[in-house]
Amino acid sequence: MAPASKPTREEYPLSLRIKIAQLNFLVGDIEGNADKIIEMAETTKGSADLIVFPELALTGYPPEDLLLRNHFIRRVEQAVARIVSRVAGIYLVVGYPLRRDGKLYNVAGVWYDGVIIAEYAKHLLPNYSVFDEMRYFTPGHEAVTFELKDVRIGLSVCEDIWEAEPAAMSRAAGAQLLLNINASPFHLGKAPEREKLIQQRARENHLPILYANLVGGQDELVFDGGSFVVDADGELKQRLPFFREAQETVEFNTDQEVPRPSLQTVETEMDEVQRVYEALVLGVRDYVLKNGFNGAVLGLSGGVDSALTLAIAVDALGADQVEVVMMPSRYTAEMSNEDAIAEAEALGVDYQSIPIEPAFQAFLSMLSKTFAGKPVDVTEENIQARCRGIVLMAISNKQGRILLTTGNKSEMSVGYATLYGDMAGGFAPIKDVPKMLVYRLCEYRNSLSPVIPQRVLDRPPSAELAPDQQDSDSLPDYAVLDAVLECYVERDMGIDEIVAKGYERGTVERVIRLVDRNEYKRRQAPPGVKITRRAYGRDRRYPLTWGKGY
Repeated sequence: MAPASKPTREEYPLSLRIKIAQLNFLVGDIEGNADKIIEMAETTKGSADLIVFPELALTGYPPEDLLLRNHFIRRVEQAVARIVSRVAGIYLVVGYPLRRDGKLYNVAGVWYDGVIIAEYAKHLLPNYSVFDEMRYFTPGHEAVTFELKDVRIGLSVCEDIWEAEPAAMSRAAGAQLLLNINASPFHLGKAPEREKLIQQRARENHLPILYANLVGGQDELVFDGGSFVVDADGELKQRLPFFREAQETVEFNTDQEVPRPSLQTVETEMDEVQRVYEALVLGVRDYVLKNGFNGAVLGLSGGVDSALTLAIAVDALGADQVEVVMMPSRYTAEMSNEDAIAEAEALGVDYQSIPIEPAFQAFLSMLSKTFAGKPVDVTEENIQARCRGIVLMAISNKQGRILLTTGNKSEMSVGYATLYGDMAGGFAPIKDVPKMLVYRLCEYRNSLSPVIPQRVLDRPPSAELAPDQQDSDSLPDYAVLDAVLECYVERDMGIDEIVAKGYERGTVERVIRLVDRNEYKRRQAPPGVKITRRAYGRDRRYPLTWGKGY
């Protein structure tokens, strides 16, 4: 297709209309993602001059080692050719991997009427936290701009905006407006941090900046959207919604040297607890649906963790796609059964009760000779948890519903969980949520509608695997435990540094020993939604075997 002739200055108004396509793409679904881009272009034509899609929109983010497969890259090349040949009359900025001279680049490409106008290769390849881009990509080094309606537009990709040099290079190359395409994953405090940073970049370069972000869940990551536009003074002119797809057009007045974005809808900021809850809901929804499960099942104990997990699951999938099982033992308090039933009924989910006593007795009988002469200890507690795991996995297998585990970050940190028991499952929604935050999330969810009995929030937490058991029998107070864990796990602080903050040395040493000793358990845990700055899994990678010098 031959490129269309560009309109002259007299043929168009002094404005530039850019649509932000904050969409949810599926990793690896190159053909489906291409269809989504083509459909957006066809429905937008005439109402905007340019559509901006997120980073690696064509492959979804992060594609990880799919990028190492030649066939995968060939599919990308075929999809690029198909989109370029199909879309006419509107400019597109799309993120995709580009193979050139045997090297792979993370690029933002500009396409118009059958022609690839420009391709910008990402300069700064993050290789920290959840990012591993240096494993796959070669960095670019050049500023790239293109012209649309007499406006010189500069390109950048995600991490490039976090350092000063790429934006300055675009400005030096003549850019009057900067587009930054992103796949920026959520964690606590991230959205305000990036807005503040982009406002700073805008003021440094006296350039308006359009920040287009991905939205959706991908394995452990949640991309929260919240795309936005700032003017050359750093003033916020538009913000798209968080945690859902959105497409909004911003109009730039181009009658001056620096284009001026008009004030559009600025989506209201969220409270941090609300933001975490929405991230958990989106993470669960996309993991379950994108992997083709028929819904979810979970064990409901009457405790606070399973209550929160149930609320998240129902808000993510709908009550008809979630079922719960109560599995009382000889140690389960009657109030636990009552509260579990109240939670299930409040949320409208199907529930049943399957006591584990027959299975527990069967295992004790089978092991009676092996256990003869040995005292009752944590072994018997773990057998109960594994009985429950077997029941739940059987239901999951039979019905094609994913089993959601209910453990929180505090428990997972110190190993207060049973391998092949309460850790058994396919996805762990709150595995990165500290215990004290669990309570705040429950209170937030109850503010929307009362679904978690107050008694659940007030009573001391207990695993109910032994007579009169409470978590405090084995663990420090959760407020102290969470604070120490944040220092050690998320901030990489040593014992002396943590003690200097006012915590008792014996407690700190004990917590750190438990964290290090239980890495083997966490390595076998199901994935779950990342909401803190340092989640277990791909975000925090410690050896199983090492000389633990404190």
